[in-house]
Amino acid sequence: MSSVTDTGATITESVRTPLPTTLEDVRAYVRETGVEFLFAQFVDMHGKPSAKLVPTAHLDALFENGAGFAGFAAGNVGQRPSDPDLAAMPDARSFTPLPWRPNIARIACDLYVEGEPWPYCPRTILRNQIERAQALGYEFKIGAELEYFLLRRREDGTLEPADRLDDLEQPCYDMRALTRSLDFVTDVARHLNALGWDNYATDHEDANGQFEQNFEYADALTTCDRAIFFRYMVESLAQERGVIATFMPKPFGHLTGNGCHFHMSLWKDGENVFEAPNDDDPHGLGLSQAAYHFVGGLKAHAKAYIALTAPTVNSYKRLVVGSSSGSAWAPVYISYGNNNRTQMLRIPAPGRIEDRTVDGSCNPYLAAAAILASGLDGLERELDPGTPTSGLNLHELDGGTLAELGIELLPENLLDATRELERDDVLRAALGNCGREDYVDYFIATKRHEWQQAHNQITDWELKRYLQLF
Repeated sequence: MSSVTDTGATITESVRTPLPTTLEDVRAYVRETGVEFLFAQFVDMHGKPSAKLVPTAHLDALFENGAGFAGFAAGNVGQRPSDPDLAAMPDARSFTPLPWRPNIARIACDLYVEGEPWPYCPRTILRNQIERAQALGYEFKIGAELEYFLLRRREDGTLEPADRLDDLEQPCYDMRALTRSLDFVTDVARHLNALGWDNYATDHEDANGQFEQNFEYADALTTCDRAIFFRYMVESLAQERGVIATFMPKPFGHLTGNGCHFHMSLWKDGENVFEAPNDDDPHGLGLSQAAYHFVGGLKAHAKAYIALTAPTVNSYKRLVVGSSSGSAWAPVYISYGNNNRTQMLRIPAPGRIEDRTVDGSCNPYLAAAAILASGLDGLERELDPGTPTSGLNLHELDGGTLAELGIELLPENLLDATRELERDDVLRAALGNCGREDYVDYFIATKRHEWQQAHNQITDWELKRYLQLF
């Protein structure tokens, strides 16, 4: 029996919904529930959560002055040792109790420096794009599908599924493997429901030891806040059980990787502007003209924005044809079509676009900002996405057929993706100027350093392949 079913975090039903949305609400919630401490939390470029633990006795001071940080020590947030401290200013709408620790709550923060928004803050970058969409009359909504592995380390340091019996060649949806991990995944599901996020499905995914737990979509900022908390929660609960949870895109070369697919729509006056009756859509996908223009923008900028939706060296080991335990799920080509998982942009239902480039290592704020900016560009320029390639298994087509269809390849590595991003003026403008540089240039410099570090490594494969070849 896997240790993921052993005694772990305690379930609590004390989380109250609806959760606070204003400072007054937070004060009342703290009084009524006995919350003692708040994590004042922000993220760096990579989506790593950083926080200070603030007693709720200092709640008002936190909201007035923020939590102070030496920003240079806090990851890639654009700070130098000579810069003034960061202040993490809380957003009451993000207040999230820890269901397994009812006296603790998390509150997502925007970064400020000397009273002004800090332009390197990923959450601020997304908020700026949301405001741009709002100026055009739109609300951007997202659902995020976060996949993760539950693993343990062997005595020799290598990794294996936490459930050692999870060894089928095609384990997707395996009921027995899901049953052996019920204690863990049902804990997570209960916590999601206690928070009011509405967990509507949990499944064993396509790789051994891999799971996906879905919660309802919301406005883009809320979903991104929840994605950060979900990763933190799953990792924390796993650690309490002595196992490892990872959202790394490709921890095993022979198994399917971890995606974080975004399902997206634009809304106006309470109506989904992407949706149209199938009879009104000549392609039969249930999309409006606005949705097609949005898709046109995504296709036009895909080569560049993938640097943000698949932002690690490891990401591009997921984006290959046919490397999986059961089926080839990850996109390789810039395409769109119906309910067809070989497409980059899948239309699983009327009024909804799924972007399958997004993986588990993304900073969701930056990924959402880049996607929204690309789609809005398509709307404003009324870009034509071309004919959908519905019904085709793109992974079976040869290069000549793909060329005839006008289908291009996505970048095959992080370095190439940063080169595409560097010359994309729409994304450069969307991510903003930070005073001393464009955020795009800061991001690219960081990621190229990451690429160089990886490239400098000599792997076991290289030694086996080349050491005595010549």
